[in-house]
Amino acid sequence: MADRHPPIEPYATGMLDVGDGNHIHWETSGNPAGKPSLVVHGGPGSGSSPGTRRFYDPDLYNIIQFDQRGCGRSTPHASDPATDMTVNTTHHLIADMERLRDHLNIDRWQLFGGSWGSTLILAYAEAHPERVTEILLTGVTTTRPAEIDWLYKGVGRFFPEEWHRFQAAGGGHSTSPGLLTAYARLMDSPDPGVRAAAALAWCTWEDTVISQEPNGVKNAYSNRPDRSLLAFVRICAHYFSNNAWLEEDAILKEANRLKGIPAVLLHGRLDLGSPLDTPWHLTRTWPDATLHVIDDAGHTGSATLRSHVLDALQRFATRQASRPHYGHGTTR
Repeated sequence: MADRHPPIEPYATGMLDVGDGNHIHWETSGNPAGKPSLVVHGGPGSGSSPGTRRFYDPDLYNIIQFDQRGCGRSTPHASDPATDMTVNTTHHLIADMERLRDHLNIDRWQLFGGSWGSTLILAYAEAHPERVTEILLTGVTTTRPAEIDWLYKGVGRFFPEEWHRFQAAGGGHSTSPGLLTAYARLMDSPDPGVRAAAALAWCTWEDTVISQEPNGVKNAYSNRPDRSLLAFVRICAHYFSNNAWLEEDAILKEANRLKGIPAVLLHGRLDLGSPLDTPWHLTRTWPDATLHVIDDAGHTGSATLRSHVLDALQRFATRQASRPHYGHGTTR
């Protein structure tokens, strides 16, 4: 299996004012003259990771990373209950990405991310297809209500006792919309004890969902530092209780707008939290996307999946991107 590249440090960092009192942290690594590639982290609310840039050949890529609103080193931080979450939505994040692209003087860039990051990438690319050269997704999601319901209720049939504890900590709601709304309210509580208990219950459930994966790490979610854990859960509950402000099946319905953008989709067959049917349906309406099903991987990946990521980025690195023909309805 191919190994990742050695660790590197950013050559530039900054805080970008994106409005509404928010500043997002960004950093660039690798070759300033290389192919621009934006890393879009998951969660929502996980924050960027320096390890991700090790997938790139630093001589060939200009690697751009940022922390989405409310998490990582962006301010204000969602762990503070005074932080206004009404100005933290999918549409705000799409606009932030465009501001960052403009700020960095980049005409077009490649997009790479997984899990929630794949939803945000797809939503951005459908809004701004003329700005995207290629897309690489792992653990593909579109954050449809059916996907949210599966993750926060449906998969509980495999873990009934653990889901019952998650349900009870959220006030006993029997439907995922009611449960997620309850958690969002708990995470907005002025009482730090209430917020801490809700965040731990949420992350314990997330740990349970990946617990049977061959590469799952024990307490992967709940072992976060307190401040990061609180922000992660508050942002997740805020987004998922609002269906990420996306119309039902919007990303799948608008996939024609991605026409002409080459993509590689990598998805673990053993991913219980994000079932394989999502990327399968997506590639049915996006002929430029190739789906690779990784048999030994779940949501947490595997050495095989990492090898596919390295291979895709290497192949994309020297690809000369022409302006694609955009799907019906694009007017930009």
